Amino acid sequence: MKPIQVPFQILEIEDLGELSPEEQKLIEYSRNMTDNAYAPYSGFFVGAAILLENGEIIKGSNQENAAYPSGLCAERVAIFSASANYPGVKIKTIAVSARSDKHLVDYPVSPCGACRQVLVEYEFNQKESIKLLLSGISGKVYLIDKVRDLLPFSFTAEDLG
Repeated sequence: MKPIQVPFQILEIEDLGELSPEEQKLIEYSRNMTDNAYAPYSGFFVGAAILLENGEIIKGSNQENAAYPSGLCAERVAIFSASANYPGVKIKTIAVSARSDKHLVDYPVSPCGACRQVLVEYEFNQKESIKLLLSGISGKVYLIDKVRDLLPFSFTAEDLG
């Protein structure tokens, strides 16, 4: 038996001033989008903002449903909207922020497994990395250079042959 290590780096940003103006704007948009989330069941509000290579910014928020599997996460709302409205335009960066009715979310929150898989598919298809910015409603931000770092053993179209 031989262990396999899968290292990757997360940059922890304590001060938003360490980010580019473009990245700061995305964090602001994603945090503001938590106000548009529909989360009456969980009380957990998530916003996402995507920067496309053409400069367009696409926003999304989580949308819950009483039939729980019928809801959709903010990341997928935003990425599917970007793909539908700007087909073939590459995604440069996605920012994801969260807040809760139950406690202060002042730390970065990571995408769920389904969102990771969807993000990896878009990154794989565009053959360019997608930068990820993760945050709570306040506090530090995590910057990750490639989505695939969050899902190192991802399933892609390549696996289908």
